[in-house]
Amino acid sequence: MAKTDVINARIDPDVKSRAEGILNALGMTASSAISMFYKQIILHNGLPFDVVLPPHNVGAMSAEQLDAELAAGWADVQAGRVRPASDVFADILGE
Repeated sequence: MAKTDVINARIDPDVKSRAEGILNALGMTASSAISMFYKQIILHNGLPFDVVLPPHNVGAMSAEQLDAELAAGWADVQAGRVRPASDVFADILGE
């Protein structure tokens, strides 16, 4: 199928450079990645990933909120509410 349409988009130069560096390492061009993204949109009948705010959006937190989250995490460590990283990764990978 001939590729005849053009997409113009403005993007932060640093984001573009970093993303294209990763694509180059994967042996892909930006055009092929965008084409793949569009095909996934069609396949999923929408975006191929969830568009949500992270549970702890550090950039949106006040200094006080961030301090409270860090203090809660440290309290968990001190109370022994921790797991070895190998167990966490095993859960993520379904092992």
